[in-house]
This record gives sequence, structure tokens and C-alpha cells, in this order.
Amino acid sequence: MPLFSSLRPGGRHGLSSKETRDPIGLAVAAVNRLAQSDLLDRVGLRRQAEQVVYSTTRNGFRVATVAGRTFARAGRRSGGTRPAAAPARGVFDLTPTEDEQMLVDVVTELAEEVLRPAASAADDACAAPAEVLAATREVGLPVLGVPEALGGIMEERSTMAATLVAEALARGDMGLAVASLAPGSVATALALWGTDAQQQTYLPAFTGDDVAVAALCIAEPTVLFDPLAPATSARRDGDEIVLDGVKSGVVRGAEAELFVVAASLDGTPALVLVEAGAAGLEVEADPSMGLRAASLSRLHLRGVRVPADALLGDADGTAYAECVRLSRLAWCALAVGTAQAVLDYTKVYVNEREAFGEPISHRQSVAFMVADMAIELQAMRLLTWKAASRAGRGEDFRREVALARQLCVEKGMRIGLDGVQLLGGHGFVKEHPVERWYRDLRAVGVMEGAVLV
Repeated sequence: MPLFSSLRPGGRHGLSSKETRDPIGLAVAAVNRLAQSDLLDRVGLRRQAEQVVYSTTRNGFRVATVAGRTFARAGRRSGGTRPAAAPARGVFDLTPTEDEQMLVDVVTELAEEVLRPAASAADDACAAPAEVLAATREVGLPVLGVPEALGGIMEERSTMAATLVAEALARGDMGLAVASLAPGSVATALALWGTDAQQQTYLPAFTGDDVAVAALCIAEPTVLFDPLAPATSARRDGDEIVLDGVKSGVVRGAEAELFVVAASLDGTPALVLVEAGAAGLEVEADPSMGLRAASLSRLHLRGVRVPADALLGDADGTAYAECVRLSRLAWCALAVGTAQAVLDYTKVYVNEREAFGEPISHRQSVAFMVADMAIELQAMRLLTWKAASRAGRGEDFRREVALARQLCVEKGMRIGLDGVQLLGGHGFVKEHPVERWYRDLRAVGVMEGAVLV
């Protein structure tokens, strides 16, 4: 059966009741509808609004954030609903399940047909096209980490599935993948650590048709930044929390309606929910070497006041530390996907490019370099999947994610560099996407937060 088949009528968004319950059915059906629309034909077209974003990002902007919607506060502070841990298989096997593989196939096709064709223009414009973001919303990315009881599509914790999705999206383009995954990362954080009141207040904005733009803000523009010791301060003042500091690497900051800000509260790192439009909140363009399609910006907080119940998770730093680890795991998955794109492209190039009457892949120096890229990539993938598998089962994955990050930072950049080197002069020009992938892979070692799985 072809992947893009006709949609069945009935249910929410034209889906049957089974598809509404089944995350894979939802994803496949959504992409089916996407394929039948004229969305693919419009990818890469610049709307008037995107031209404004392009101009302001190139020239720089610094404006106060504007609240795009009103979040109606609900309930009282109490423990929220948590996704159930994934069951253990009993054997060491990281092979994706049948459902996970189906999801990967859907997202891989989305990355190839939607993200990759739009990547170059998005990199130049420093903004993700609205058509691409709409396409990723269609497959349910914002609610991938939200349990079914809260309006999501997963019955159990989806760390492994989210890792596979991030990897598959990054094979299309890392910048667009980050722009697409950022809102869902905040929804996942709310599902993992939010109180019942926080979940009732904010999660409906991610589970409906009009998905909120949100950003996870951990990184700061300081030398040797330590995510476990943020310089941004949070102090209690009566029944409020007052925030001061600067956050960097904020994805789509000018559009964001909700921020999850990392700050030091009573000497302990914590996560605080901040709505756009709060007094003292200002966003500034921060164009970068890589991830340009993610529209990175800085967030300035000057005496920003939020209610005391805006604290996300516990006050002892446990949830915060897990957030940092899950974010690093997401960046590992993005590195694996982008490195795979480099390897795939390079293999075709060296087999087709001829010198002295034969393909350059016949040269041992070239063949050995490509082989090393494949070996290092598989090691990156193995460690990343192992960390994701343990995280999904609720087991300690600190060691695994530390090893995965170290390897992905070092070898990911190396694979990108080798790809540029193997293309020679073609690796230096924008005619080929390898130079963009290399710039994106450099981000893995410096970015903290922004996305999580």
C-alpha cells in the first residue's frame, strides 16, 4: 500500500476514531492529507510576512514581546498527569518497533519532500517558511510528547519515538527541524513536569489546530556557560517570582507566546514559565553561523514578574537536570540525522565525480574517509538510541547521554568537515548543501536547551 493513500472520513480532523487514538495512524493520515493538498507546490514561496522577518533578522531588531494569546488559568497547584514509562523488552535490542519505524518512514518522507527543498531559502531568510511549519504540525509533532489523557497522541513516554523523529527531520535540515520541534519541546516539558493547573492552562494551546509558538530558553551568552549554573536570577517577592538575565539561542523568539526560562532560584537551577507580553521582557535578533532557519534570538529579562506558581517542576533541581539531559539527547539525535545526510550526499558525489578517467571513490584515501564517516556515524547512533531507550523506560541515563553528547559533538563536526573536504571546491559553495550541514553540526557543541525529547 502506498504511504500516501486517501483519508478516511470521520473523527477529529477527518480521522477515524482508531486513527485518533493511534499515534501512527494519526501521523500517516495527516501526511496523507498533506500530500493531497497543494502545500508541497508552495514550499519555498516567501509570503509578505516572511519578507518582514527576513529584513528584520538581517538588519537586527530588538523589541518587546507581544502576547499573541491569553492563557486562561485553571485549577490549583497539584501534581499533574505524567506519561507512563515505556515497557522494557527484556533484551538489549535497539531496533525500532514496528510502530516507531512507521513513524520514522512518515517523517523521513516529510523531511525529503518538504524540509530539504525549502532549506536553502530558509537559511538565507533566517526564517522557516510558514508552509513547512504547517506541514510539521500536520503530522502531530507538537503533541508527540503529550500523553493521550492530556489531549496528545501517545499512551506511554515517547522519548525513543521523539528521538527517531528528530533524527529523521534533521536528515532534511537541522535548522528547520529545530524550528519545528521547539513548540513541542515546551509541550513535552509541561507533560513531564507541569502541575495539573499548568497543564490545564497551557497544553490546550498545543493540542488544538492553532498551535502556540513556544521556546525552551536555557543557553546564555556567556563564556564557558554551565547549564547547571545559569546566571539568570529568579528571586521570590511575596507571591511572585522576579526574573533578571539574558537567554540566547531562543528559537523563533520574536514569534513565541510562551517561554520556559532557566534561572537560578534560591541558588538552585529551576524552570519558570513566562508568557510573552510580560513587562520587562524583550527579544533581540541574534543571527548565527548555523541553524539560521530557526530564527535564533536573545531574550532579555529585566525585572519580569510572574506568579509563584509559574515554577515548572520541583524546586530542588531534579526536573531541571533531567531537562538538560533530555535536551542534550535531542541535539544528539539532530546531529545523527544531519551527519547521515552528509554521508548519503557524499557517497553519491564521490561515486559520480570523476578524475583521471575514474570515480574519485576508487582512490583509497577517499574510500577510507567515507568508511570512517560511516563507522563514526553508527557509533553516534548507537549511543544516542541507547540513552533514549533508557530515558523512555524511566531509568538512569546520565552516563549514556554524556557519552552520546561527547561523541556527537566531536564526530558530528568531523563528519561535516570531511564531507566538505571530499567535495573539494564544491564543498565551499552554496550550490551543494554540505556546507550548510557543516555549519549546523557546529551548533551541537554549543547549544543548550531549545529542543528536548
